[in-house]
Amino acid sequence: MNPTAPSLSRRPARRFWGWGAADAALNAKEQATIAQMINLLGGRYAELPPPDVSQFNLPPPRVAVPASLAAMFSQTPLDRLNHSYGKSYADCARMWLRSVPRPPDWVAFPDDEQAVVDILDWATHHNVAVIPFGGGTSVCGGVEPAVGDSYAGAVSLDMERLGRVLEIDPISRAARIQGGAFGPDIEAQLRPHGLTLRHFPQSFEFSTLGGWIATRAGGHYATQYTHIDDFVESTRMVTPAGVMQTRRLPGSGAGPAPDRLVLGSEGTLGVITEAWMRLQHKPRFRASASIRFADYFAAASGLRALAQSGLNPSNCRLLDPMETVFAGVGDGSHAVLVLGFESADHPVQAWMDRALELVRDHGGSFDAAAVARSMASEDSAEHRQGAAGAWRDAFVRMPYWRDPAVGLGVIMDTFETAVTWDRFEAFYNAVRQDVQAAIERVTGQECMMSCRITHVYPDGLAPYFTIAAMGSASGDVASALAAWRDIKLAANAAVVGHGGTVTHHHAVGRDHRSGYEVEVPGLFRQMLAGNKAVCDPGGILNPGVLFDGRGRVGGASGALGG
Repeated sequence: MNPTAPSLSRRPARRFWGWGAADAALNAKEQATIAQMINLLGGRYAELPPPDVSQFNLPPPRVAVPASLAAMFSQTPLDRLNHSYGKSYADCARMWLRSVPRPPDWVAFPDDEQAVVDILDWATHHNVAVIPFGGGTSVCGGVEPAVGDSYAGAVSLDMERLGRVLEIDPISRAARIQGGAFGPDIEAQLRPHGLTLRHFPQSFEFSTLGGWIATRAGGHYATQYTHIDDFVESTRMVTPAGVMQTRRLPGSGAGPAPDRLVLGSEGTLGVITEAWMRLQHKPRFRASASIRFADYFAAASGLRALAQSGLNPSNCRLLDPMETVFAGVGDGSHAVLVLGFESADHPVQAWMDRALELVRDHGGSFDAAAVARSMASEDSAEHRQGAAGAWRDAFVRMPYWRDPAVGLGVIMDTFETAVTWDRFEAFYNAVRQDVQAAIERVTGQECMMSCRITHVYPDGLAPYFTIAAMGSASGDVASALAAWRDIKLAANAAVVGHGGTVTHHHAVGRDHRSGYEVEVPGLFRQMLAGNKAVCDPGGILNPGVLFDGRGRVGGASGALGG
């Protein structure tokens, strides 16, 4: 292989070894923040040269591509590395170790839906595993070609060329969008029509509509419109057995909903090529507030009051005291609630006023003048100032902070879940205790652990935990990765064992299989396997995600070493 051969990808260059844009750099303040954290953990900060393509010795492809498809296939080292892993801690650590023993044999870039059909037909007849690939932002082992030795090869199917908004229905306020469309491209194509999808996961810049649907991604809204599910009107999915197109309807009671089988299927039943999505008008009126609480569980009670009030704030994220330090909006002495309202139709002052009454009743304090400024004028950007703006900036940039820390032997990872309100206090304390104990047991080091509540519902909430610890006293990346495997399994067991879900919006992938198989009834998994047998009789689609691949029983392979 020629290490300098050009990539077939048309998207801006990305880091194959970490998060985001290839030319992204940390500013001085961000570097100081990382250095301070590593010092607190007992490590030592240093700038390391990142992995380079020339440092990887990839095995040659095991399978030949037919001449009729060859123009869409790439075997360049950069394309194969970009599609070898997602963006989890373990993925980043293995890149720092220059360890990619199982890259995809080929990366395919289909030009249209017929090309997807042709590639799946070829792969089925030649026993080649196919891993559907959107933006590659999975943090749970969802796009890794770790398919074992029972397949002739593995192809990563990159959907980036199917990235257009094909049709807009302004009357029903919906659009038909191709599955490979990235978040910014969707918004850019809708903007001239005065419409927006308004689904903003943390990965928004680098992830695709098809990926959001396949993983049931969580987005911008903390209440009401919390998942991509809420915006899906109909879907079109190519499977090895044929194409399934569902009907556009605002709702239906005609048996189990077909779209619900597509949502969360994680590339195991088919490839999502199009979807009709419900749209909104761009918000014009906004208000934001940063509310401090001395007592974290009193803050959680205030959060529950908001969730059950019917006010439906767009942003309603509660940061525990340690999380305020990570986000740069506090010193660890108080919990902070970042609260926001928005509307395309009407001013939101009445909603904010009532919300502030509720949080005040639970011990919350806030700067009334700053709240007033946030809704001072239509289309104002004031709502992005202060703690709310600082949190938003940190939220977008935080994945970049992790990359250099991982190379220095720091385990920096997140896990998220959801639980009902009646269990929350005991759940929060028990999960923290279990996971901290696991970290200290396997690393011999103390850790930093924080939590933010990302989404709230009338009956429960979604806690999102962040952990940081030195993987070993020496700062060795291999030791840290080995320790992470035990920590990840402990976190899966803790959230499910104490009554939560193994994942609220990060999907199952390979890394959450141990919790998924406890959480989901065995009979349902057998029913889902029946669907898999119909859609994908050759078992070629994303083996190891949700289902075992051919010749493998007892869980997934990949970062967890199964």
